[in-house]
Amino acid sequence: MTDADAPLAALTGFGPRGGLRPIRTFRRRAGRLRPRHRDALTRLWPRYGVPLPEEPGPLDLTALFEREAPVVLEIGSGMGEATAEMAARDPGRNYLAVEVHTPGVANLLALIEERGLTNVRIAYADAVELVRDRLPEECLDAVHAFFPDPWPKARHHKRRLIQPERVALLRSRLVPGGILHCATDWTEYAEWMLATLSADPELVNAYDGFAPRPAHRPVTRFELRGLRAGRTIYDLIFVRRTSVLSTPAPAPPRDANWRPDEHRDTMDRL
Repeated sequence: MTDADAPLAALTGFGPRGGLRPIRTFRRRAGRLRPRHRDALTRLWPRYGVPLPEEPGPLDLTALFEREAPVVLEIGSGMGEATAEMAARDPGRNYLAVEVHTPGVANLLALIEERGLTNVRIAYADAVELVRDRLPEECLDAVHAFFPDPWPKARHHKRRLIQPERVALLRSRLVPGGILHCATDWTEYAEWMLATLSADPELVNAYDGFAPRPAHRPVTRFELRGLRAGRTIYDLIFVRRTSVLSTPAPAPPRDANWRPDEHRDTMDRL
């Protein structure tokens, strides 16, 4: 744990514990907390942070957001700019961000206040554990996994977020017709994602291969660094089936902002 993690770990209880070490899909990054971030943690975490008692149990999402609305899970929200932007453009849905980088958590808290957002909450947790232990089945409208660690070395592939068993877990939390949207700038990982997601029996690719870049996904600083380095950005958009297919799925609309609730006739056939 870095010095920057200590204030948030003290607030949440998330940190090193005894017993066997789980396989993590993330690596902690060093960082320092600026005065703005420390202030945000102190003042805003009690309001927008997600309390996670040591004993596992499902979150009451309606109580957490103080309203009933579709929920989008943001896995690895980074510094929070993209999450804040999407939530501001999409006030009808709730955004549950999960991040382990303390400066990123603090920055998102500050952005929530600066932009007057009421539909964002943030958890300081391992996303896989949170989904497994805290979220009931069929509770999410969408799951976003934008630029997860590609773990390029073969011996680290077991740490990749997009693995068959983890995809099955994420998919089980989606409502029928819900979306699993991934993005990466690592070509080999993009192909791995495409093969893994395509193999899941309850997910349907919304496009023929990789998706065109959706207009609703903001460009992040991480993505800009990849583009400047000459890397290709890959988006993958998969939809949870609403029923078992007896015939091939219809071709989805090609609009970059395609959403299942806007094309229900098509989704009813998936």
